[in-house]
Amino acid sequence: MTSDDYGIREREALTERYPGLDVLVSDPANAQTASRTNLASHLTPREEHYIRTHHRTPDIDADGWTISLTGLVEHETDLSMSELRCEFPTESVVHMMECSGNSRRYFDPDAEGDQWGDGAVGNAVWTGTSVSAVLDEYGAATDGGLWLSAMGGEAPPDKDVFCRSIPMAKVVDDCLLAYEMNGTPMSAEHGFPVRLIVPGWFGNNSVKWVEEIRVMETMVNGEEWTDRNGRDYTQYQQSSYRITPAQDNEPTRHESVDVFSTYDQLTEAVEEVENAYLFDQLVKSLIIAPADDSTLPVSAVELAGIAWSGEERVERIEISTDGGGSWDDAEFVGPDLGPYAPTKFRYVWEPEPGEHTLCSRATDEAGRTQPATLSKPEQELRGIENDQYPWNQKGYGNNAYLPHAITVEVTE
Repeated sequence: MTSDDYGIREREALTERYPGLDVLVSDPANAQTASRTNLASHLTPREEHYIRTHHRTPDIDADGWTISLTGLVEHETDLSMSELRCEFPTESVVHMMECSGNSRRYFDPDAEGDQWGDGAVGNAVWTGTSVSAVLDEYGAATDGGLWLSAMGGEAPPDKDVFCRSIPMAKVVDDCLLAYEMNGTPMSAEHGFPVRLIVPGWFGNNSVKWVEEIRVMETMVNGEEWTDRNGRDYTQYQQSSYRITPAQDNEPTRHESVDVFSTYDQLTEAVEEVENAYLFDQLVKSLIIAPADDSTLPVSAVELAGIAWSGEERVERIEISTDGGGSWDDAEFVGPDLGPYAPTKFRYVWEPEPGEHTLCSRATDEAGRTQPATLSKPEQELRGIENDQYPWNQKGYGNNAYLPHAITVEVTE
């Protein structure tokens, strides 16, 4: 079988298993929800929840899978899935997880990587074991300045290992080693048998197929993080998932940072961390009804949408029907599913005939608001300035509201 034949077969199989997804690449599997309307439900079914992978999806026997706990611990151990499920309390969290490359296609010129639209996001109930409980059981150090590095077990011998370092303060607060998604064991593409869940943070931090967790004084960094096969453990922490302007060849590496807010790194802390790390999610919103390019009658129209953020809840939603020229407040609707769940909103609009550009703008409890536009590479922005989100080489973090606007035609 040729690689082309394999790719075609994988795409067909992926489409059959996930009929609500638009498959960008099948080998490795990368797919986004096919329509904004798929985000209208309170929970995103797994068939419509985006998939992001760097290597081929592994076929794992859960009965033989273990998670190694190493580093600054009194008792290193290999934890089986049975022990994880049965010997620790079970916890759940509702988390609106967004791929850090979501909305990459709106950058001009194109940024590197798969051209995600705005569907690399989904809301699910993740169930598993508190990482804090595991660390406590085996005498791990949990001081505030430490880090926990999680390593995925999917990388082949000739590929870099997917590894992310999470600050210990976040780990002990609410991170999970999850084995269920929406009440049933998660699928292989979503991380079966176990993945790290970092609530409110970009999906690149929620490592799938977790094979090892290591308590450390620093983030993964340095030549010692290359194994005997030449696989690098630092790539996805120190080089990828950083805001890198066009003029930078390689982002500055740090052993540790004190500012964990992505937004703060993109604003007030730019001098300290020139190339922001993609940690917690940025405040963002989408209008999901009516659909883009709709034709509407001259009568009252209900606009519906969804908003989410990172460590802070969404506090305010504004709607503009003239491309950002003027704004009016929308109202929140639906149940409160927790601090990391999305917020639904509605707005009743009585339009005049003509073409209208509709956009939404969210603000969180910390006063962080979506910027308006995207900068150009030649501006060499490293952070959010003058209501512009910075163009960056990998197209990460785009939460500007104008690129996500929709256009409708109102007729008599």
